[in-house]
Amino acid sequence: MSIAEDFAEMDDLHPIDVVESLAEYHAWEFDRVTDDQIAMAVEGQWRTYSLTLAWSAQDETLRLICTFEMEPPEGRQAPLYDLINRCNDMVWTGAFTWWAEQKLMVWRYGLVLAGGHSASAEQVDTLISQAILACERFYPAFQLVSWSDQMPADALKVAIAEAYGRC
Repeated sequence: MSIAEDFAEMDDLHPIDVVESLAEYHAWEFDRVTDDQIAMAVEGQWRTYSLTLAWSAQDETLRLICTFEMEPPEGRQAPLYDLINRCNDMVWTGAFTWWAEQKLMVWRYGLVLAGGHSASAEQVDTLISQAILACERFYPAFQLVSWSDQMPADALKVAIAEAYGRC
């Protein structure tokens, strides 16, 4: 049975209610922070990713932030930023950024639902899956650039193929 079939009656739900139902469906750890925000932990191949999804009624946007800890040594920030730019050139459904103060690599995306549209369970599931797949795909390259003398273009070769796995 597809997710669309399982959640067929969810079209008029609040977007965070849809996310919460998906988290329960997938047995992900989650915490409903507020009515408009949920935090989750999703296990990947390389690590556990922290996801926060927040609904902004003002912008009519469901925002997703997927993070993982990263603390590159001094002197590796410039190659890391170069790699982030290269990674972002290869993806369409979001973008990476590095929050130096928090020591977090971040994948961000906003699903605009203007005009009173609602997010389907399938859309939200795909949104979350794409975030995890992007992090899984590029995680080895981020590690190579941060912890070796490998140049960004060379490190990126480990991420050329699409990542496959379960989310």
